[in-house]
Amino acid sequence: MHKNQNSPVSPENLTRMIMAGQGKAPADLVIRNVGLLDVITGAVTTTDIAIVGDRIVGTHGSYEGKQVIDGSGRFAVPGFIDTHLHIESSLVTPLEFDRCVLPHGVTTVICDPHEIANVLGAEGITYFLDSAERTIMDVRVNLSSCVPATGFETAGAQLEIDDLLPFRDHPKVIGLAEMMNFPGVLNADPGILAKLVAFQDGHIDGHAPLLLGTALNGYLAAGIRTDHEATSAVEAREKLAKGMAILIREGSVSKDLKALAEILDENTSSFVALCTDDRNPLDIAEEGHLDSSIRRLIAMGRPLHHVYRAASHSAARIFGLRDRGLIGPGWRADIALLDNLETCQVSDVISAGRLVTADLFETREEVAPVGLSSMKATPVNAEAFITAPKPGQNRVPVIGVKPGLILTFREEATLAATADGLQPDLAADVIKVAVIERHGKNGNIGRSFVTGFGLKRGAIASSVGHDSHNITVVGAEDGDMAVAVNRLIELGGGFVVAEGGKVTAELALPIAGLMSTKSFEAVAHDLHILRDAAKALDCVLPEPFLQVAFLALPVIPHLKMTDRGLFDVDKFDFVS
Repeated sequence: MHKNQNSPVSPENLTRMIMAGQGKAPADLVIRNVGLLDVITGAVTTTDIAIVGDRIVGTHGSYEGKQVIDGSGRFAVPGFIDTHLHIESSLVTPLEFDRCVLPHGVTTVICDPHEIANVLGAEGITYFLDSAERTIMDVRVNLSSCVPATGFETAGAQLEIDDLLPFRDHPKVIGLAEMMNFPGVLNADPGILAKLVAFQDGHIDGHAPLLLGTALNGYLAAGIRTDHEATSAVEAREKLAKGMAILIREGSVSKDLKALAEILDENTSSFVALCTDDRNPLDIAEEGHLDSSIRRLIAMGRPLHHVYRAASHSAARIFGLRDRGLIGPGWRADIALLDNLETCQVSDVISAGRLVTADLFETREEVAPVGLSSMKATPVNAEAFITAPKPGQNRVPVIGVKPGLILTFREEATLAATADGLQPDLAADVIKVAVIERHGKNGNIGRSFVTGFGLKRGAIASSVGHDSHNITVVGAEDGDMAVAVNRLIELGGGFVVAEGGKVTAELALPIAGLMSTKSFEAVAHDLHILRDAAKALDCVLPEPFLQVAFLALPVIPHLKMTDRGLFDVDKFDFVS
């Protein structure tokens, strides 16, 4: 599966590359007089960089080219590689993601189309592969291994090994995506084993939050090699010691960089890479993408060239992309030009030998949207959110949410019971949460309570609900919860804020209920309005919409909500 990543080269083109590398023929593109950072030694050398086609052919010399870029006062580093992300979480199409993120120096991304696959199945993977063949950046795909993530929720699709095998040899496919069902691995579930066996000669991505000791040994014995779920240095060091590559994650909700920064040093940088997992356009516009992680790691005292190594060369080697991650003759011409190394200030990007400009994006073929009729939920009324108490049991488990974590915690609250069921306790920050099945399969509604949002009124609803993407709604008032959910159904998916019986902000995500058909600039604008509307409800979370989306993810400890009920991830069973 680790195919030759270079474009096919004819004898004539190869001859031209060899001649240009020696200075005997002009290159296609020359970056002149630039400071080249060697991510292996840390040395910075002022030089020309010569490029023919999509390949670097010369460094540490003087070259002539048909196109010349002045690199004076700037620095050249290998293009950055995001080693694990879900493009759907950017809320825009893969082509808009390309236009949004490539200018930040991210020239390769390794995505798992897990979100759209949970809604549309193989059709969603096909849509991503078709898009990947048209993007300017190199989009690689790991095939979604857990659709659905568990059997404790209702997904729109199910992918078994026979559904994945037709994609296995696609030139954009690397291997098998994050194996989230670690209990299935440890218990040798036949369906999980079939997928693991089929990809033993390729890459298998890991997903093992808090898994340590002999359980981790058993998980790694399956041939799994990476993990982006470590949330502490202690956890990451044990995984490194057992041969696992650690992907330091800094997304819009999951923010692990601060906790893991200390593990990145001269001894580990070849076994550490960077990823975002889930990052929305608002954060990309305000903070950046991988460039943000790089500048933060350097500011925290991590050795500069080792940070850049982790962002490029180490990432490439971990995922078997043997043609990129270095600036040297014979390597793929993916280059970020920086005004400043310490602050990772990206001023120009070269992607496969092409200077990235607005005009370059105009050369791409469009890809028709899919999943425009995927929202099949039935409208609800306020009574749908009544939670009846069990006789004599007003003390109930509550999902505890903390900013910056997709881990949730088990808390408890004693709630008042009325004719309308158990009531939120707004003074104690306990509000309602519900998950509504939206794939047209059973109409399930799971109900419980959550703390950590700070809402004093209104409701927030989302059709982005990892991983099965049912409708998740939190609220202080049943009527507003119904208003938000029903508007979401009308939109075909998205985010909605409601207050006082009215919609106060919304963002339509009609592509599988996950992605907008608009530009990333328009989505960022709408997210600003949504964020303000959430704050008007006294919401205290900086990213309330993605935090809502992760309430329904029953493979991340500790307590989660699915359409089938409240789920204890530690016991891997429903709360009785």
